[in-house]
Amino acid sequence: MAYRLLRLDCRGLVLFYIFLGTLRESGAGQIRYSVPEETDKGFFVGNISKDLGLEPWELAERRVRIISRGKTQLFALNQRSGSLITAGRIDREELCETVSSCFLNMEVLVEDTLKIYGLEVEILDINDNAPSFQEEEVEIKVSEHVTPGWRFPLPKARDPDVGMNSLQRYQLNPNSYFSLQMRGGADGAKNPELVLEGSLDREKEAAHRLLLTAIDGGDPILQGAVPIRVVVLDVNDHIPKFTQPVYGVSVPENLSSGTRVLVVKATDPDEGLNGEVAYSFRNMESKASEMFQLDSRTGEVLIQGSLDFEKCRFYEMEIQSQDGGGLSTTAKILITVLDVNDNVPEITITSSTNSVLENSPPGTVIALLNVQDQDSGENGQVSCFILNDLPFKLEKTYGNYYKLLTNRVLDREQVQSYNITLTATDQGSPPLSTETHIALNVADDNDNPPTFAHSSYSAYIPENNPRGASFFSVTALDLDSKENAQVTYSLAEDTVQGVPLSSYISINSNSGVLHALHSFDYEQFHDLQLWVTALDSGDPPLSSNVSLSLFILDQNDNAPQILYPTLPTDGSTGVELAPRSAEPGYLVTKVVAVDRDSGQNAWLSFRLLKASEPGLFAVGLHTGEVRTARALLDRDALKQSLVVAVQDHGQPPLSATVTLTVAVADSIPDVLADLDSMKAPADPDASGLTLYLVVAVAAVSCVFLAFVIVLLALRLRRWHASRLLPAVGGGLVGVGASPFVGVDGVRAFLQTYSHEVSLTADSRESHVIFPQPNYADTLVSQESCGKSEPLLIAEDSATDLSKCDPRSNQQAPPNTDWRFSQAQRPGTSGSQNGDETGTWPNNQFDTEMLQAMILASASEAADGSSTLGGGAGTMGLSARYGPQFTLQHVPDYRQNVYIPGSNATLTNAAGKRDGKAPAGGNGNKKKSGKKEKK
Repeated sequence: MAYRLLRLDCRGLVLFYIFLGTLRESGAGQIRYSVPEETDKGFFVGNISKDLGLEPWELAERRVRIISRGKTQLFALNQRSGSLITAGRIDREELCETVSSCFLNMEVLVEDTLKIYGLEVEILDINDNAPSFQEEEVEIKVSEHVTPGWRFPLPKARDPDVGMNSLQRYQLNPNSYFSLQMRGGADGAKNPELVLEGSLDREKEAAHRLLLTAIDGGDPILQGAVPIRVVVLDVNDHIPKFTQPVYGVSVPENLSSGTRVLVVKATDPDEGLNGEVAYSFRNMESKASEMFQLDSRTGEVLIQGSLDFEKCRFYEMEIQSQDGGGLSTTAKILITVLDVNDNVPEITITSSTNSVLENSPPGTVIALLNVQDQDSGENGQVSCFILNDLPFKLEKTYGNYYKLLTNRVLDREQVQSYNITLTATDQGSPPLSTETHIALNVADDNDNPPTFAHSSYSAYIPENNPRGASFFSVTALDLDSKENAQVTYSLAEDTVQGVPLSSYISINSNSGVLHALHSFDYEQFHDLQLWVTALDSGDPPLSSNVSLSLFILDQNDNAPQILYPTLPTDGSTGVELAPRSAEPGYLVTKVVAVDRDSGQNAWLSFRLLKASEPGLFAVGLHTGEVRTARALLDRDALKQSLVVAVQDHGQPPLSATVTLTVAVADSIPDVLADLDSMKAPADPDASGLTLYLVVAVAAVSCVFLAFVIVLLALRLRRWHASRLLPAVGGGLVGVGASPFVGVDGVRAFLQTYSHEVSLTADSRESHVIFPQPNYADTLVSQESCGKSEPLLIAEDSATDLSKCDPRSNQQAPPNTDWRFSQAQRPGTSGSQNGDETGTWPNNQFDTEMLQAMILASASEAADGSSTLGGGAGTMGLSARYGPQFTLQHVPDYRQNVYIPGSNATLTNAAGKRDGKAPAGGNGNKKKSGKKEKK
């Protein structure tokens, strides 16, 4: 390397500096350089990249930097060349003062590997300081009687340079009275002395002026001079004398200003002015002059500044005592400064990070720090530790450097940030400590999936809801932060009745609010099962699911539907028959209705809205049974018109009405005689057709009555031959009138009571054929007599007819087993007894199941495919719903089939189903001669 030295032009000295600059010592992590003082900024010191084994471009990449112990940065790194350069002017005398060898210790930090290397730079001295005297002028008083050879001490010159550049010799200007000699001191230094060479004569020359010059050994030579004035005095034959040649004292560094350190004492036996001694400092360095002051009269040495052990540990001063006659002597003062624990430890954070990722492994480096204490001994021994129970530890690395590490895995969800307090304490008495704080944020990692507050949710929405209405919201909480906590919601793919779930329900992906895309119908489905997925925005994303049960709440949106009586399709009016002999409470008919709603919305009540004869009939509130409220009178009209209203209990309630026509008559001819007065109230265009049908029915009835009379006459002729014929005739005559007349009723009447009579002329035998009617709702009593079809009644078949019960021409008493028990009669109106205080089933789902089966049975009845004889206890439903749907599960419409003249309503015989005989039939089921109506 080559460099330029300030104030030097000697080629040999330049080569010497070049040799010293290139000299390095390589040790264990220690790099040494040398550089002369007073160089310009940017002066090349050494190739540090080469000594570290790195390329120059790697210094910036690996974040290599210089760590200086002082407050002033003296050196810097050239990132391009990889060399160590000066950061400013370096003054060796300012840094090391009187120390002969000046070394600066630094550290080189490689941040990416956290390696530290020691660096030592020697500051080489140049001759940049001339010798100087502290005194501007030296005055020496000499008695004229002083003999030649007498020595007078002279002030010493000070040169901050070292070596050859320091003070080398003194020179006195030539004169005839004085000479200059050097006297070696205890410390090896040479002190100049003025030696009297000849006798003085005050009368000849009262004062002598001399010049003392101090010269160093630099190139060029620098020098400094001080004038000396020698005053010749009268005779003073005693010189002051100190009590001891050397005064030594040790003082602590924390003494306050004005404190007395010691007192020097010198005595002079002379009298008067020659005996008065005055004290003064000689050859005192500038730092000592700033710290101490001397009382010239008392000899007290006082502190005038602040002692600092870390700056200067020892002071050496020379004190002079001089009497009034000019005689003087000197002594030394040695002051040792003792260290006091007055410096707190210093913590310097060399490198640190303000954020660490959670779930980082233990041992992750957080910071690199340096701990120092300027005190010495035990006062400078420092220990560093972490306050509180934090998941960090300190590990000592190089010298006074520590690493701050994690000692366990961090969890941001538990602690988001740490304020780490580092404490450094020395071993002094009392110990001093210092604290520094490191703020550390724990960076989030996506380690928590979104969680719902509940494992499942239930939501309710009324049917007929508006489209797009929100009905529920779900919220999932993610303990992470920022994008890791941003939750989006979605619905799992599914189908409802073959339709994608997304066409019914949608969810807001941001808020989790669920919206209904369709208007729900409770009668279509009652509930939906959804799965809601919450997904965060982390990498990789985490998710969780929760089930949501959506229940459709029934609304009263269906009016009651009347199943019986149904309005005939041909426009005729349905008629119910009531005998004039009916007692109060006689069951005339029963209104059967259902409601597709459920619960209270399907709870039906019946009331008589309008009657042509008020007070004659009453309707059961819950049963729908139309009964006589009083006995029928002769004045009561044959035709009674009733309007029955069926109303549910929804809010608002819905209702339906049906008009009943009740004919008051004891027999069919009475009814037929007055049928022409009954007109259908519905369609006026169908009135002509109804009239023709009524006329046809009347004509057929007359023919039938004539036939019956002829048949009876023939049978009476054979009375003695057979007893069965009257029985048969009695059975025919005893056939009761149908209580229902209408379009369907006329058709049923014609098919039921039309007979084919075949009489042979030669055989004297008559045959009456009773074809089986095809009217599906008419009961034919063929159970006990067999299934022969058609039934042939003749003389020879009397024995076959005799197989029937001989009491078949008698009306059997009502069989109580035809009624369901209360437990066997679920559903609408059939679920109530004759009283008005019955209660409806509270189970919504049971009611809905029964309503579905009632509607299915009603549909079959309308199609003519269901009969009461479809199977024991099944009402014809077993073919569709299976054998498990017995009469105990569905409402029995045979409650609407009743026997005229009786309060009993036909039901399925429990005794027959259970293998038991009916209670009222004496062990055998009797056939009634009268037709039964469904």
